[in-house]
Amino acid sequence: MTARTNRTTLEASREGGPIDGPLVGVRILELGSLIAGPFAGRLLADLGAEVIKVEAPERHDPLREWGQEYLDGRSLWWPVMNRNKKLITLDLQQESDRASLLELAQDSDAMIENFRPGTLERWELGFDRLQGVNPSIVLVRVSGYGQTGPYARRPGFAAAAEAMSGLRYINGHPGELPPRFGISLGDSLAGMFAAQGLLAALYHRDAFGGEGQVVDVSILESCFALLESAAPEYDRLGRVRRPSGTRLPGLAPSNVFRSRDEALVVIAANQDALFRRLCEAMDRGELATDPRFATHRARSANQDELETEIANWASARTAAEIDHALESSGVVCARVNTIADVFADPHVRAREMLVEHDDPELGSFLGPAVIPKFSRTPGRVRWTGPWRPGQHNRELLQDPGEPRCEPAEPRREGVR
Repeated sequence: MTARTNRTTLEASREGGPIDGPLVGVRILELGSLIAGPFAGRLLADLGAEVIKVEAPERHDPLREWGQEYLDGRSLWWPVMNRNKKLITLDLQQESDRASLLELAQDSDAMIENFRPGTLERWELGFDRLQGVNPSIVLVRVSGYGQTGPYARRPGFAAAAEAMSGLRYINGHPGELPPRFGISLGDSLAGMFAAQGLLAALYHRDAFGGEGQVVDVSILESCFALLESAAPEYDRLGRVRRPSGTRLPGLAPSNVFRSRDEALVVIAANQDALFRRLCEAMDRGELATDPRFATHRARSANQDELETEIANWASARTAAEIDHALESSGVVCARVNTIADVFADPHVRAREMLVEHDDPELGSFLGPAVIPKFSRTPGRVRWTGPWRPGQHNRELLQDPGEPRCEPAEPRREGVR
């Protein structure tokens, strides 16, 4: 239990009262911009932590302008990425504002920053200075390549780290340029590892002595962590994993197939029992005992022939017919959905994967729900990302000052 935990709130939750997630009572300062660090902050804020995002008075987070414009220059990326956070403005190049940050750090559990390594030290806000005011604070440092090593000072975006890690190389089709993933995958991975590391450090602090530590997260290493067996395959076998398009070599069948009505459907039965069920669903039971396909190794060696058989079967049926035949037989299948398809999916609605965000200026819109789900202390979208910089200066800073661009009146927050 942290020093900041509101014990009255926790006692109310034990008695069945309301609580806004399992991290209620945890305070986190968030410094930085764009995606990796702020995504970690969002994940923690969704689970009830008080996350205080710090922006410079005149150099706001560029994420405010990212994505497709919706209303008066506002992006719909901002209210989701910064939901449940509080906003303050501090010019950390000024000693007085650094002092204000240190005052907040005295009463905080952790700080997340994603500046280029050395920036905090240049501002005299390195870990030693933070520990001087709060020995139990955890500092989570997110960067392109980590705090040490020959690349540490290089600027790092997800696209570059994905490329350098080997992740980008194996994406796409043989003989073609490796495409983007369609999202800033490396940033999001680093944000998830940052949130995981922060929580692990808080647990260790509270369980084993009360001292904080530094959590060093790089986008490069976060991407590399997803490469499964690629490293030992190269180390022991000299094998370089290469792009394989819509399938994984050696795992068959597991691919995307086109239906008669031009839908794309994933069919995955790369395990003996599943494959037998697939053959039965296709009314092709003889394939299960065919020496070319009877075992995992045989299917791997004859992957092209096997997938041709399945493609021919799928192309003669609609996506709905494929789904019915395979689902009723216990075979893994899924339509490749657009976001419009996701919105229409009854399972998405039943699981409440889309929740209403009520923004005082943008109005109501649907966005991703809080995950994971908790049976006793569920997180929730309490408010959307405040738009005006410094909205919470008066609440959180002893000397909010005029240059920090706070609104004259507090704005309504909350989600119905």
